[in-house]
Amino acid sequence: MNNVIVYAEHRRGETRKVTFELVSEARKLADALGGKAYAVAVGPGSAQLAEQLKAYPLDAIYVNEDPDVDAFVLDPIVDYLEAAAKLAGPSLVLIPNSLAGRDVAGRLLVRLDAGITADVIEFKVENGAVACVSPKLGGALITTCELRPAPYGVSTVRPNAFAAQPGGSGAELIRLEKPAGKAYAAAVESDVEEGSGELALEEAPVVVAGGRGLGGPEPFETLLKPLARALGGAVGASRAAADAGWVPYNLQIGQTGKTVTPSLYIAVGISGAIQHKVGMRASGTIVAINKDGAAPIAEFSDLLVVGDAFRIVPELTKLIEASKG
Repeated sequence: MNNVIVYAEHRRGETRKVTFELVSEARKLADALGGKAYAVAVGPGSAQLAEQLKAYPLDAIYVNEDPDVDAFVLDPIVDYLEAAAKLAGPSLVLIPNSLAGRDVAGRLLVRLDAGITADVIEFKVENGAVACVSPKLGGALITTCELRPAPYGVSTVRPNAFAAQPGGSGAELIRLEKPAGKAYAAAVESDVEEGSGELALEEAPVVVAGGRGLGGPEPFETLLKPLARALGGAVGASRAAADAGWVPYNLQIGQTGKTVTPSLYIAVGISGAIQHKVGMRASGTIVAINKDGAAPIAEFSDLLVVGDAFRIVPELTKLIEASKG
């Protein structure tokens, strides 16, 4: 494989930062492999997204505004990615390591008879071979897996793993034709978007997370959200808080929730059980605010502030807002 193709996951033209991270990394990989860098944007709003992608160093962008992409479950996306891969020739396909992205990747690798690496945080190219670095076992182990020699490979990539670096000179737009004779059985009857308009946890540079120690749902709005807003970040939660119904499950961080890798992670009222640690241990700097100085989170925090979060967090928020002003 020498070309690199990025699946530009989007919602009516609106995409996450990870898309721009992937197209930036695709250019580096394609240069190292001696090939070209492509993106695939399909479905309603894809033309709008393609215009944004022109600012990045791609050779071409495959586009089709096909409404079937939103009307049916995933299969149309897989069809278009397969078609793009066949047009481009031997390629590495990069897909965001999102809920939908992982499903798309699993289907695509079967279509292309490709090897796969999951949750990649770094790529290494040596002698035309692509090695993929991925954390395993909740980050306790870092593995390096080389994709087998084959025409195609698929990698799901963790958000925040690479820098988004604009610098394109206007990639060519290519209309990608829909594969003929396709019919889809799994239709989308309704579409509900949780947390619309808020910064995605997986992509936030700062995460402020709350746990059982907050005592209820209200502090997530009145205590944590102002601090997250002041820092330009997002609010998350432990499983205990989600199970109690204080926050929706899309905010849960941990083994059965989301994995986050922000530059700064602030844990408020979280004991630090291993299940939670698995989801945030790769954060840059970890700050814990807890009444209990012997809580397990103290063992893996860079800074532990022992005290009453209801007094500490508002003062911290004021100081940050004042320094910004």
